[in-house]
Amino acid sequence: MGNAVDVTAPADEAEGTQSRVLRWLKAPGDRVVRDEPLIELETDKVTVEVPSPADGVLREIFKQEAEDVAPGDRLGRIDASAEHAVPAPAVPAAERRAPVERAGIVTAEEGPTIRSGLLSPAVRRLISEHGLRAEEIAGTGAGGRITADDVLARVAARSADRTQDTAQAPTRAARAEEAGVRRVPHSALRRRIAEHMVTSLLHTAPHVTTVFEADFGSVLAHRERCRQTYAARGVPLTLTAYVIAACVDGIRAVPETNARWTEDALEILERIDIGVGTALPSGALIVPVIRDVASLTLEEIARQLGDLATRAREDRLTPAEVRGGTFTISNHGVSGSLLAAPIVINQPQSAILGVGKLERRAVVVDSDGDDRVAIRPRCYLTLTIDHRVMDGQRANAFMDVVVRRLADWPADD
Repeated sequence: MGNAVDVTAPADEAEGTQSRVLRWLKAPGDRVVRDEPLIELETDKVTVEVPSPADGVLREIFKQEAEDVAPGDRLGRIDASAEHAVPAPAVPAAERRAPVERAGIVTAEEGPTIRSGLLSPAVRRLISEHGLRAEEIAGTGAGGRITADDVLARVAARSADRTQDTAQAPTRAARAEEAGVRRVPHSALRRRIAEHMVTSLLHTAPHVTTVFEADFGSVLAHRERCRQTYAARGVPLTLTAYVIAACVDGIRAVPETNARWTEDALEILERIDIGVGTALPSGALIVPVIRDVASLTLEEIARQLGDLATRAREDRLTPAEVRGGTFTISNHGVSGSLLAAPIVINQPQSAILGVGKLERRAVVVDSDGDDRVAIRPRCYLTLTIDHRVMDGQRANAFMDVVVRRLADWPADD
């Protein structure tokens, strides 16, 4: 085949990174167009669409669904010969809403009710598989785009008997006896998170948590002075940016918090790459990573944090942007939580910081040698550590630096 073009897995991943084929969006014999999504790969935290490298016809598939894939692996082959690039046969109008099965692959041929401009091929397939219409689904992606999680959420909202086919009738009848029970199918991302959490907490690291209270009075004063200036430059100045900057000081004082345990030695990492837990509209959690934080100013941290959080919620992160973190922050306080312990460590890291809800509290303060009650903006910070890596005294030393950095934030920083 003189005009054969290989379809390969993205090569710009860290060595040893493994992905898995989630689904093919085309079947052998299908016509493909350059840059058209061709296959979906599931990585640690995101689903990546691999585009077609050329116009032509998909002739061979080398990696089947659920098979592991390494960076650069051959996934399939396209015949780019002009004579083979013929239009796909027309589908009668009466059959447009029926899924068409070829070689074990299901593709969707939706009718005019589908908002094609907002749907990826993967989403089209999910909609067809579950017998839905796009008009029934609220899109949470960029510009109202419907994502795979949106489709799964719509499926979960239907009653259990509507999501079961006739082959599962006995099971449905048995479940009908459980009044008020609604089954919600697990998404691939939720399964991966569950596996990761169980492995970290039960099979890898002994978790220990220390709790401190931080005063944000100086931080809030600085933010009030600088917020409009930052906003004029397109930078959202959030409190999380201050916490990230304070963690740099804590890690410098206690390097073990930026380390990973191995059987032979503790590997202390010189570069600080901080991941920040970000809730998605689907309810899942993703952790985009800010690289080399120690080299960044507060404004640069805030800019990168805002960009990553926005693209995470719009499902536009790349796999590289959710890998390789050396320390993680979980800002659970944004949803009202005061304290969370333990927060499960993101392996192979050695620690994770939890930030609780900021609220005004009555506290006793020293005023020229006299105690008095004052109202201060404060929140709880928790540090959960891998007890193999460090003891409580070192965890407390880290927290002491972070808390003091936040309480004494300079006015002109």
